[in-house]
Amino acid sequence: MAKNLIEVRNLKKYFPIMGGVFSRKVGDVKAVDDISFNIEEGEIFGLVGESGCGKSTTGRTIIELLDPTAGSVKFDDKVIYDIENNVRMPRNELQALRRDMQIIFQDPYASLNPRMNVGTIVSEGLVKHKIANKKEAIEKAKELLELCGLSADNVVKYPHEFSGGQRQRIGIARALALQPKFIVCDEPIAALDVSIQAQVLTLMQELKEKFKLTYLFISHDLSVIKYFCDRIAVMYLGSFVELTTTKRLFEKPLHPYTQSLLSATPKSDPTITKERIILKGDVPSPANPPKGCKFHTRCPQVMEMCKTVVPEFKEVEPGHTVSCHLMDLDAR
Repeated sequence: MAKNLIEVRNLKKYFPIMGGVFSRKVGDVKAVDDISFNIEEGEIFGLVGESGCGKSTTGRTIIELLDPTAGSVKFDDKVIYDIENNVRMPRNELQALRRDMQIIFQDPYASLNPRMNVGTIVSEGLVKHKIANKKEAIEKAKELLELCGLSADNVVKYPHEFSGGQRQRIGIARALALQPKFIVCDEPIAALDVSIQAQVLTLMQELKEKFKLTYLFISHDLSVIKYFCDRIAVMYLGSFVELTTTKRLFEKPLHPYTQSLLSATPKSDPTITKERIILKGDVPSPANPPKGCKFHTRCPQVMEMCKTVVPEFKEVEPGHTVSCHLMDLDAR
């Protein structure tokens, strides 16, 4: 059994809502609301859901680019933070640990500094962590660019001289510079053309095998998740509704929300017909989520208890965890 590289427990990230004449706190946007999971070494863990469900916030809070509201995260058996027990990794230790945790951002246009040339962008971390001097770091940047499918001569160019796919390759090279163990992939292909998406995914798979990487892969595209990930967590309004292996999720989805997502996925064979599950209504506001099950306002199988009782996120089959009252009925 593989070792857990990431252990997340009861993670919460709330953003305060300020209002009134004196800009006092009047509420919270519950972007991430009490989620727990592990990511094993060498695994590609997928996180999927609609826009605004808290996927990106989860990834950024795990590596503490965002300050957590509650919960704990362990990386390679080291506690990064445990809010309830008032434990925080000292800043100097966290700075050193950041070599092992990197992120590939969604927008290749906004994530690269337009005032820096490519060589400086890719090599900046090496200089910052005193792994290499500037000359050595630039040589390393050239190697990384070639590894990611770009010419070494590009070190002198600036981000505006590249296409979206090329920029994302630069972002991947930057993430690899410090030889990390874990990379948060925050919708890394969402802004790219379909033909370029396949190239970038293939590159990321090759790099994973070459450097023995572990990915948290965030996406709203189920077809990409199916191709790329080992296990998948389905997220709705800041909480997990289902977590299992990719094979099991696509063969036997149990939560009504997962079933609706899969029913909306286009099939490659036009002769295959399937029933579409159309969800009614809009996604509720994370500032004022529904009581009980958060999905009950849109669920086609809603029951009275769903409106008042929060379903437990529990294992209903080996390796298959679901948050739904229907599972209790099926077990009877």
